[in-house]
Amino acid sequence: MFGMHRNNLLGAYLRTCRGRVSPGAVGLEGLGPRRVAGLRREEVALLAGISSNYYLRLEQGRDRHPSEQVLESLARALRLDPTETAHLLALGRPPTRPVDDPRLVAVPASIGRLLEAVGLPAFVQDEHLDVLASNALARALSPALRPGRNRLLSVFLDPDERDLFADWDLVAAHLVASFRTSIAASAGDQRTSELVDELSARDTRFRELWERHAVVNMVDRPPVRFAHPLVGGLTLTRDNLAIDGPNALRLMIYHAAPGSQDHDRLVRLRDAAPSS
Repeated sequence: MFGMHRNNLLGAYLRTCRGRVSPGAVGLEGLGPRRVAGLRREEVALLAGISSNYYLRLEQGRDRHPSEQVLESLARALRLDPTETAHLLALGRPPTRPVDDPRLVAVPASIGRLLEAVGLPAFVQDEHLDVLASNALARALSPALRPGRNRLLSVFLDPDERDLFADWDLVAAHLVASFRTSIAASAGDQRTSELVDELSARDTRFRELWERHAVVNMVDRPPVRFAHPLVGGLTLTRDNLAIDGPNALRLMIYHAAPGSQDHDRLVRLRDAAPSS
């Protein structure tokens, strides 16, 4: 399903976005019967100030790296918000490295030391949401937060992981949108294709969420509510911090306000967690 479009993420995103725009919202109502939802291709081209033929080439993937000026014009025509605009710009840029680069990514030694010193559930993931490193408290919070696991596969396919989240559907929707945001710069690489193909085949809800083409920013994430088997209900803030370097690694940290019931339960979990 995804494999057919792995090299045309830009075109797929443009098609989805124009389908969301009401003709009336851009002053194009009353132009006769419509066979498609949202805007026609030629209408998007008109609003963006480009030729219909050029816009068709973008949607079909025959031109994959338009100028930022063109992309910004398309973002305005499609009424994209700042997060969606940033995603469109990322999709239109040439990939920063070969899309099927098989190299192993190492977590910086200083980040590994930080994981052990921080005293909070913390882990490192790459752009595909593969867990590369984690501390004992993160693994006590969720056994799926261990190196070698993938967050998407765990959240959608592991029954224990589903049970862990009190708001599973909200978490799942946010995770898929985060994944789309994260992989934009890699232009449909092999790892992305493998994950999306497997999940689309095995989980209907993932397939529905993936087809939405929703994206999110990397900050202001909603609190995460856990139904933890050891300490009970636990609501934590999750921060997502970029790690310097070329590999798009991110440090994920869960925490709670000192003095709160959630903080006390997190301390209980830390006391019960194994030391390694």
